[in-house]
Amino acid sequence: MNVIHALQPIPKSIFLAGPTPRDEETPTWRPEALDILRELGFTGTVYVPENDSWSKHDRYDDQIVWEWEALKVSTAIVFWVPRDLSINSKGQQKMPAFTTNVEFGLYARSGKCLMGSPTGAAKMSYLNALALECNIPLYSSLREVLAAAVAKTSLTP
Repeated sequence: MNVIHALQPIPKSIFLAGPTPRDEETPTWRPEALDILRELGFTGTVYVPENDSWSKHDRYDDQIVWEWEALKVSTAIVFWVPRDLSINSKGQQKMPAFTTNVEFGLYARSGKCLMGSPTGAAKMSYLNALALECNIPLYSSLREVLAAAVAKTSLTP
């Protein structure tokens, strides 16, 4: 049990929002993000919307509830969008990031968001325009957006 008493610091947290691969052949970006956060010395909580084995599951409704709760309580929400619309061996897009689009729209005005995508990522114009409208800086590397999130969590009261 993690007990926080009155006047004690509230743990800082980062939610790693962005597309999750739709198949087993496309690698997820989140292990690299966790490695970078360790290198940056982040000691808070990290919410990762994937299983600890990085495998798929069939509990989609439970996943939605978990994500909504984690997004709500997070100090910072890092949107990293390496959108990949190419087709996998099963005829599906690898990482279309449809849910990511919705989540970003829901939280863009929350003051908690950071937005990043690799240079040339597909279909980012609308999200980037919304980010700029909401005064959310744009980053083109995973390390940069995570470093900004670590800084944001250290500045948040």
